Amino acid sequence: MKILCFVYFTLGLVHAVDQTILFVDDHDILFRAGTQRILEKPVRHAANPLITEDKPWEMAIAWTSVHRDKSTGRYQLWYQAYAGSRAKLKTHECVVCYAESADGITFTKPNLGLFAFNEEENTNIVLIGSGVYGDRYCNSVIVDPKEPDASKRYKMLYYDWAKSKEGEVIAGLHIAFSPDGIRWTKHSKAPLYSTAFGGKKLQPPFSGQNPYSETKLSGDRVKRQLLRPISMSDAADPVFDPKRKLWAIYGKAWIPGPDGGLAWKHGMGRVESGDLLHWSKPQIVCFPDEQDGALEFHTSPVFFRHNRYFSLNQILNRPGGGTMDIELMISRDGLDWQRPFRKDLWLQRSPEGHFDSGTIATNSDIIIDGREMRFYYGAYSSGAIGGGTNITGDQQKSGVGMVSLPLDRFAGIRSQPEPATAKVKLPPDIGQITLKSISLSGRTDLYVNANALGGTVWCDILDEDGYRIPGFDKANCTPLKKDTTRFRLTWKGKKLSDLPAGMYLIRIHLQSAAVYAITLH
Repeated sequence: MKILCFVYFTLGLVHAVDQTILFVDDHDILFRAGTQRILEKPVRHAANPLITEDKPWEMAIAWTSVHRDKSTGRYQLWYQAYAGSRAKLKTHECVVCYAESADGITFTKPNLGLFAFNEEENTNIVLIGSGVYGDRYCNSVIVDPKEPDASKRYKMLYYDWAKSKEGEVIAGLHIAFSPDGIRWTKHSKAPLYSTAFGGKKLQPPFSGQNPYSETKLSGDRVKRQLLRPISMSDAADPVFDPKRKLWAIYGKAWIPGPDGGLAWKHGMGRVESGDLLHWSKPQIVCFPDEQDGALEFHTSPVFFRHNRYFSLNQILNRPGGGTMDIELMISRDGLDWQRPFRKDLWLQRSPEGHFDSGTIATNSDIIIDGREMRFYYGAYSSGAIGGGTNITGDQQKSGVGMVSLPLDRFAGIRSQPEPATAKVKLPPDIGQITLKSISLSGRTDLYVNANALGGTVWCDILDEDGYRIPGFDKANCTPLKKDTTRFRLTWKGKKLSDLPAGMYLIRIHLQSAAVYAITLH
């Protein structure tokens, strides 16, 4: 699920552009004292689910992709709908549907008349499968306003099956193009890359051996498998990588088990492309370890914000029925991933009885609406694996939900009292964060994103050696005493532009408060 802008700035190098420093990790921090890092949990919208399975072709809804037009505010949302045996045609067992909204909360499903479902002519279906072997799966949409070919302004990556020129039935990445996100044309080359399937617990083939095989079963049935030890799987979440200036897909990638047998657990795989058509070999960039126990990854969608890569990693509990919760992971380069919040999940399933009580399926779309970040997701009330009545029974609920966070509040740093002693039974709730040296040349304002309700935030400006700058000390700083994502810090009679050229340390003082980011203007 991607709808990402092509224009990114290298923050901090061009002072005409705001530089926001997030406190999700300690990369930009020289040291801190009397503090602790806290994860900000997203809040579910009261109207969830925003989209429900109320059509015959919507037995289960999971994969989503969303785009908000900044000029009009209009939302477009694509979602995967599974119909299974309800569909008379194999091509219609798992389809892509379309909905739209003026506010991102109330969605309508237009009757497009593009694809009928059984006898129903008017549907909101915009893409169907190839009908070859397994089902079409997932839908990740990219909106490219700079695409010179208007018919390709929208691009959808998805997983499907096709026949190779050698006659082998293979699965892998496909792409389709559209002028409006509604009428799609599939690209003639399919798949763009192939993926492994079948062969669970088998040893990988020998080098030079054909990894594809077919075994005839009873009747007309044929068992097919493609055995590859390192391969992407049935998912595709593209994101534009601004550091490398190319596209990357992060998704499921099978890793071998303790004995080397194939398809043991899912790790986080990555492939790259300059044109969305030609892709690199997959690489494993993160995998479940001994701290995860029986847990594994499902799909690991990634988005980029303020010089960091974030993943809303889906944590799959296969022994527990295939339920999934969401862990926030962080990376500086998109390859080396940190998991500081694995014990404090970013988004957990709702209690039993809700549409999202079993499986949560995130995407890589982050929607900025004013001072709010929105994240849309598909969900089941059951687990994500097992098939059959597990996802098609009458007890099953599914739909599309949304959670939100205040702008740039992924995680923050809060003041924390030191342990009590015999002499100090109630230690003060104070702390400080000193950032690494930074140039303030050309900067006029310093904004802080913090929650100081019941507390206070101040700021010192120090020279590179840690000495306070007269007039830019805590005592002269106008304190923040409220909850806000953008508060301008000022000093009595002083401006940042008064500082001579050079490198400085910014020190944030906290008293019973939490800070999430600062922005230099």
